[in-house]
Amino acid sequence: MEQNAPLSEQFRIIAKRWVDADAAASLLEESKSAFLSQLMASMGDMPVSKAEMSVKASEKWTTYVTQMVEARKSAALLKVQLEYIRMRFHEWQSYEATKRAEMKL
Repeated sequence: MEQNAPLSEQFRIIAKRWVDADAAASLLEESKSAFLSQLMASMGDMPVSKAEMSVKASEKWTTYVTQMVEARKSAALLKVQLEYIRMRFHEWQSYEATKRAEMKL
């Protein structure tokens, strides 16, 4: 991203990336129980508790949960970038106000 771009444009770009990342993370989180049910159903005729234990011990489940956590982490990092841009704007705004006040003196 261009550092010389206006802060509003930087914010817009990161905000769009954050919305996409947050949606991807939310989709994984909301699909967790459906994914668990699908894996349990694929175990065949087995008691639910045993199927759940087997699925949660599987590599597929570990991979899914890891992807879910990584997706949430990516979204969180973009949210922090948005807050950083917001902080830079407030610093600039404060600097400009101070400069105007000094010019009145």
